[in-house]
Amino acid sequence: MSVNKDSKYHSLSKEVYEQILGDREHGKINPYACKDSDIIRRQPDHDAPHLWRPAFVMDVEKILHNNYYNRYSDKTQVISCYKNDDISRRALHVQLVSRIARTIGMTLGLNLDLIEAISLGHDIGHTPFGHAGERYLNEIYNEHTGRLFNHNIHSARVLDKLIFRNISLQVLDGVICHNGEMEQQCYTPKTFNADDPWGEFDRSVEDCYTDPSANKKQIPGTLEGCIMRISDIIAYLGKDRQDAIKIGLIPNDDSFSAGSLGSSNAQIIHNMTVNIIENSYGKPYISMDPDVYETFSKAKTENYQNIYNNDSLNTMYNDNIKPIFYCIYEELLRQAKSKGTDSILYKHHVNYIKDANRYSNYFGKKEFIDNYLSQDPNEIVVDFIASMTDDYFIDLYEYLFPNGTYKVDYVGYFDNI
Repeated sequence: MSVNKDSKYHSLSKEVYEQILGDREHGKINPYACKDSDIIRRQPDHDAPHLWRPAFVMDVEKILHNNYYNRYSDKTQVISCYKNDDISRRALHVQLVSRIARTIGMTLGLNLDLIEAISLGHDIGHTPFGHAGERYLNEIYNEHTGRLFNHNIHSARVLDKLIFRNISLQVLDGVICHNGEMEQQCYTPKTFNADDPWGEFDRSVEDCYTDPSANKKQIPGTLEGCIMRISDIIAYLGKDRQDAIKIGLIPNDDSFSAGSLGSSNAQIIHNMTVNIIENSYGKPYISMDPDVYETFSKAKTENYQNIYNNDSLNTMYNDNIKPIFYCIYEELLRQAKSKGTDSILYKHHVNYIKDANRYSNYFGKKEFIDNYLSQDPNEIVVDFIASMTDDYFIDLYEYLFPNGTYKVDYVGYFDNI
């Protein structure tokens, strides 16, 4: 049990603190950490690690240099349609997740490069306009195909299919299992199928396209993946509150229950970090105290009540952004079916995929594009829409429908003066 729990900022117990220091002094290695030598790639003959570029560092760099990584900077985290440089975008979110997860992972003696790769890549397939955009794209895609869109699964598609760079199974597994909407008191990693790990992974991904319950059943295969999964929630809980306060959606964070964690971003991050380390050090799982878990779970529920389900936000999304999703989807589907090379879909998406894979040494480029264009047109449309930033999405609507019915008015920098 951690001490000073009546304080705003908790501390590790003396026992765990001294155990960590003693283990460091004696060079003890965590036997439950994922070793670089355990890495599993689809094409194992490629990407041999180097002294200066170890196995999972390669994956970090592959993700940072992925053509879609830049687009994090204009994808909504929660608050959309505000010209405010202080409101979080996904570019900041993935960095915050990485920092929190690396802090916990470093103290537990886990593989920090693997943690960083999962963290930086976990939202790369996310839609514009945050989870509202994800809901709308899933709704339309499902109406057309009967299949489901989940951003975590699409992130793996971007890293494993659209821009193939031989990303490891451990990273892709962490990406599809990150589901930050589902908190647990204890996270115990699964064991990868020794005989057919990629077959197991591919079946899990396909299940998430067809089974509504499958996405919540995904269990990371590494402790690093477990750490990133809980860190995803830690990173957004308090930060989303800060953003909501900045735009006046809520007056302050006093309306949230403090419980054993506190209600501010700093308190939540600090106290969750300490409690996870306290309960997880030297163990083959990630855990927290029951009262901390209860408070943590309640904090997420209160975020939904006060922020994510806020009527003023959702009215704007439902009245304007949702119908724009439908308009754009149907027009792009028409373009995909016509296969015209002068279309926006072809010029801004298919050519982009071509260019992104131009220097790849893993496969034949022509065969790759031929196979890509031969699939269900709905898949191509979903790939394109999910790749868009918020601003591009709105500009595309205005380009395709110059006399369109719907309009999204951004709140400007000087509107509230």
